[in-house]
Amino acid sequence: MSKGVTPKSENYSKWYTDVITKAELADYGPVKGTMVIRPYGYQIWDHLKNSLDDEFKKTGHTNAYFPLFIPKSFLAKEAKHVEGFAKECAIVTHSRLTNNEDGTDLIPDPKSKLEEEIIVRPTSETVIWSMYKKWINSHRDLPILINQWANVVRWEMRTRLFLRTSEFLWQEGHTAHSSASEAKEETLKILDIYKDVVENVLGIPVLCGMKTDAEKFAGAETTYCIEAMMGDKRALQAGTSHYLGQNFAKAFDVKFQDADNTEKYVYATSWGVSTRLIGALIMVHGDDKGLRLPPNIAPIQIVFVPISKTEDELNNIKTYLSPMFEYCMQNQIRYKWDDREKVSPGYKFNEWEMKGVPIRIEVGQRDLSQGNITLVRRDTSEKFVDQIKIITPKISKILQQIQDFLFQEAFKFQKTNTHKVTDYEEFKTLINTGAFIECGWDGDSETEMKIKADTNATIRCIPMEQNIKNLACVYSSKKAKYQVVFAKAY
Repeated sequence: MSKGVTPKSENYSKWYTDVITKAELADYGPVKGTMVIRPYGYQIWDHLKNSLDDEFKKTGHTNAYFPLFIPKSFLAKEAKHVEGFAKECAIVTHSRLTNNEDGTDLIPDPKSKLEEEIIVRPTSETVIWSMYKKWINSHRDLPILINQWANVVRWEMRTRLFLRTSEFLWQEGHTAHSSASEAKEETLKILDIYKDVVENVLGIPVLCGMKTDAEKFAGAETTYCIEAMMGDKRALQAGTSHYLGQNFAKAFDVKFQDADNTEKYVYATSWGVSTRLIGALIMVHGDDKGLRLPPNIAPIQIVFVPISKTEDELNNIKTYLSPMFEYCMQNQIRYKWDDREKVSPGYKFNEWEMKGVPIRIEVGQRDLSQGNITLVRRDTSEKFVDQIKIITPKISKILQQIQDFLFQEAFKFQKTNTHKVTDYEEFKTLINTGAFIECGWDGDSETEMKIKADTNATIRCIPMEQNIKNLACVYSSKKAKYQVVFAKAY
């Protein structure tokens, strides 16, 4: 176990924070609730960002950027939408500071009070739709398929690094369409992209489904989501895609002239994921040694640690490993040569284990005479000693094996801790130990709220595939309208 990391079994929350700080992913910012994403953590975000961006562009989406500041009046135009963010909005009231009377402090200049308060972006629907009103006139202007990579501010009272901070990074897509069917198709297309990237890049299995009315995005007609099980068996909403209908178009009076010369309101979607996915990555794959990163997301996929006493020995090892370096470059494998002199090999081993590097290659002077290297897998801690000429052409295959292993391990964990339940007493027992509960729900919001009040569990999603034949509601015993998944969540 790495020094300074609390065991998961002892205190899961403390373990999570320890891993973040010890692996140098992030640190606490000077303003309460904010975080500094350190270079290693930002590299993970960069890889995720690039993976998603590639998929967005393949489907015709383009990136743009909209202002951080939003007039308060814009939010007031969409009452249902703003209701979901009102308590979290940061507000700008003055445009400058000035010295107080005795010159000992800075205060908002009373003369600079703004005529209209400005909201710091909690999400961008309102400002984007104010622009769509200018840009959309005809059906020829549609669809508009825009994505934005940005920061947002939601003044959270209880924060946790990556999972819930007052400021975080995310992407938000906002599209405009000429028909409901086209917008609905877009919503599900994005959900598929999220599922594909989260499962195949992050190695995190997810459930796809629809949110209930109580849990959907404020202002949406329908919200679809991907839900993941964390290492403590709680759920985390990993991404959402919303069909907005004509709600925002009506709020901002965005109409277009259709091909039949009739004037119609635009149909819309919005969708997003955020840096909380890094939190999910930690909680799904991490262990008591720190991170375990799937190779597809790892900033460093292989670290080479030479064991030498002199500069000549170091140079000999570097020359010896040159075929592996060449293989990595030819196959676009991200690697690091760790030749630091001031720290011991043991220190390096622990550090790279903490940072979750998938493969560690150790080479000492004795290995050179025998033609060997030592390969250590971070996912299983297995250690292999073999000829360099045998291992080198297998590197890509081993990385894929690690990627597959971490996904399958997480998938098995999710399945093992997912239970089909028909009895409410059993429901309460299992939910308290941590689990995904598959059960029937009568579709009544009152039933949903009573279960939430009783257990702190929420309906995470209504799965896409439904099997309600002979299924009764777990709480009311009435005929089930939906098969749902309940869990306690972050």
